[in-house]
Amino acid sequence: MSNAQDYAGKERMNTMLILKMAGFLLLAVGFCAMSAWSKQVTKQDVQGVTNFKRLETTVACAGATSADAVPEIKKMGFASIINLRAANETGANVEEEATAAKVAGIRYYNIPFDSSKPDPVVADKFLDAITAPGSDPAFIHCAGGNRAATMWLIKRLAVDHWDVERASKEATELGMTSEKLKQFAIDYAQAHKR
Repeated sequence: MSNAQDYAGKERMNTMLILKMAGFLLLAVGFCAMSAWSKQVTKQDVQGVTNFKRLETTVACAGATSADAVPEIKKMGFASIINLRAANETGANVEEEATAAKVAGIRYYNIPFDSSKPDPVVADKFLDAITAPGSDPAFIHCAGGNRAATMWLIKRLAVDHWDVERASKEATELGMTSEKLKQFAIDYAQAHKR
């Protein structure tokens, strides 16, 4: 075997070794990213709150929330509450919750979102609230969690520019159950990028 052939053989082996190492590194990074992504949403039991699901320290989506739960929400580190319930919904107690938020020193938004007639104006107001300085981290709630998670999907798509698959997976983990609202969120976000 000549020196040139020996050198070429060693080069091929080095190249293969580098490619294998790069492949393993990419696999490891991908696994870690998927692992971190799947662990972001956690479910907790919070007195006075139904279906509480939290995305790290960024946001929590939940269902019906009593005014008595507001001080605990504040203690958990949330800077704002975004209530998507209409005052005429059974058990909504919007005014009582607003008063509790004021007493606790937490920013409060009431943006009624009717899931039977999704309105882009409501989504505009939500995005204004969620992106306002001082609103993060936000506690978003409705009656069951579906509307709250849908609005978070809109934020992920329109503001954070996530792809639909990734944002939808997260929103589903946070409580989104309606295909109709999911489609509303996707359509809205495509027309209203920020």
